[in-house]
Amino acid sequence: MRAVDHINVDVDDLESCYAFYRDELGLAVKRPPSDFQGEHAMFEAGETVVTLAETGRADGWEPNELEHPLDKAHLAFETSRADYDDLVGVLDDQFPNQGPYDWDEFEGFYFLDPDGNLLEVITYDPPAGERKRTLLTHDDVE
Repeated sequence: MRAVDHINVDVDDLESCYAFYRDELGLAVKRPPSDFQGEHAMFEAGETVVTLAETGRADGWEPNELEHPLDKAHLAFETSRADYDDLVGVLDDQFPNQGPYDWDEFEGFYFLDPDGNLLEVITYDPPAGERKRTLLTHDDVE
């Protein structure tokens, strides 16, 4: 295998998810919903394509049922420190133990898209100054 070519994400509400992935995550639109007869949209994240497919089978779940984000499959995006910090500020407090986490070589933060899919944003960039909060580790579960 040379790379991950594309990833499909099931959503129940393409319109709100399309806006979230485009506006909040800042992914480049490869093909908008208007390009498809069915309910799809395609984005580019580096060399990987992320396709939203309105299937009616989105992986909805209750955040209070999840003890730790690593107990659930997720999709992770890498970004700059500035964009990472912005997303943490906007998406914090969705569920317990979101992070940020210290994964040794990078820092990660978990969040939900509008249909309840678990996502992670990571950065390899260190913070510019002192950390505003302590980083969690895999063992930091309430």
